[in-house]
Amino acid sequence: MDIKAVVGRNVRRYREQKSISQEELAFDTDLHRTYVNGIERGVRNPTVLIVGKLAVVLGVEPRKLPELED
Repeated sequence: MDIKAVVGRNVRRYREQKSISQEELAFDTDLHRTYVNGIERGVRNPTVLIVGKLAVVLGVEPRKLPELED
């Protein structure tokens, strides 16, 4: 599976678990909502710094975002 798709799926899953919108996640990470949407759809390739920002806001360790589900 493509790593961008894995990261996107995990970002969406953790975001939905926290019950926050893409817009809220974008605001809290200083990203544009369309960029967050692109990450979740697996079409954007976030940098390590962006993965770190997302992880902080989502309350997970950065290593969890590119992890395949069991």
